Amino acid sequence: MISQFFVLSQRGDNIVFRDYRRDVQKGSAEIFFRKVKFWKEDGKEEAPPVFNLDGVNYFHVKVVGLLFVATTRTNLSPSLALELLQRIARAIKDYLGVLNEESMRKNFVLVYELLDEVIDFGYVQTTSTEVLKSYVFNEPIVIDAARLPTLGPAALFMQGNKRMPGTAVTKSVVANEPGGRKREEIFVDIIEKISVTFSSSGYVLTSEIDGTIQMKSYLSGNPEIRLALNDDLHIGRGSVPSFGYSRSSGTGAVILDDCNFHESVHMDSFDVDRTLSLVPPDGEFPVMNYRITQEFKPPFTINTLIEEAGSLKAEVILKIRAEFPSSVTANTILIEMPLPTYTTRVNFDLERGIVGQNADFKESQKKLEWNIKKIVGGSEHTLRAKLNFSQELHGNITKEAGPVSLTFTIPMYNPSRLQVKYLQIAKKSKTANPYRWVRYVTQANSYVARI
Repeated sequence: MISQFFVLSQRGDNIVFRDYRRDVQKGSAEIFFRKVKFWKEDGKEEAPPVFNLDGVNYFHVKVVGLLFVATTRTNLSPSLALELLQRIARAIKDYLGVLNEESMRKNFVLVYELLDEVIDFGYVQTTSTEVLKSYVFNEPIVIDAARLPTLGPAALFMQGNKRMPGTAVTKSVVANEPGGRKREEIFVDIIEKISVTFSSSGYVLTSEIDGTIQMKSYLSGNPEIRLALNDDLHIGRGSVPSFGYSRSSGTGAVILDDCNFHESVHMDSFDVDRTLSLVPPDGEFPVMNYRITQEFKPPFTINTLIEEAGSLKAEVILKIRAEFPSSVTANTILIEMPLPTYTTRVNFDLERGIVGQNADFKESQKKLEWNIKKIVGGSEHTLRAKLNFSQELHGNITKEAGPVSLTFTIPMYNPSRLQVKYLQIAKKSKTANPYRWVRYVTQANSYVARI
């Protein structure tokens, strides 16, 4: 049961506020923002998604820089509240096309109408865009996609050799194109978030892939869609003999530990030819979620060397190598490494002639940050950092530094090798030929190398 729902900008401005039960004080949005902005509890500088303050439970998620917040005085399930906030954000994006502060301010009447249908007196009614279309009739004021910031290669959809920018999906599922026409197209995302832990000697200790196949349809008439996956796809380790795959060579069967499907998916022929059939609802939705713990080749290897250079100095050498093909490029790579608490100054030595790199020492957090704009597959980059300390070294410095963590995005690459073989649409006329766009994206969930 939700008492209040509100959306705040990065500055703390109220964009949307709805009080459903009037049992929480009016200034809760200001109280929440001040608490989150100046959070200092538990030795952390970032507020958790759920916390209690003066008898009020606050739940929040951050979506494209906006804070979606719910409050309640009841003992509400945190996972339910956080999932609700994500689904509300997704429903608003489906209607507005672009989810940002400007689009929400221009469409505040439509947003309030959506909220009144999603939640009634604090109780959730529906978050389905398909159902909401029957009750919400306001047309969105569409934001010009040309005014949005340019997107990197990670936001590119592929259709054969053609590329279409990610702004193609920044349009409403309910609004028509100029001239009253609607472009027939469908978008499929295969998004994989990988978790890898390396030992201090460079061996993989744990590895896991959390993947999802996301779909967003702009097809009129809701035609049936057939989505074909790998022929050698197996669910469960016991479903394939041990000789059916090679664990780390990158060849062989694709084995999912477990998976689940959207309610609209029919699996009549899935066991036979690995084909899913569905009638896609309006809006963005996950066709399939899956998890893989089978060993795979990590996209990056990290080597760290720490050498003492006297009683008050040390040198850190960080080396990162891209293990994927040279035809693939990773974007927005961030390497972080905690340093000893008595570190006072760090001098960096970056590679010469390399554009798009910078390193910084976050003194308040005692942390080294190395940003790389892009890395081409097969390449290697090195950073040297000279540390200065306020006190003499005692003990082993490697125990007080690290571990090294990595965040990145790799477009058109997926370590699981799960593929969409074809996307078949039941056509209603011979003249209509809908566009089909498929995108593969790999992101770091928890990518850690011990020192």
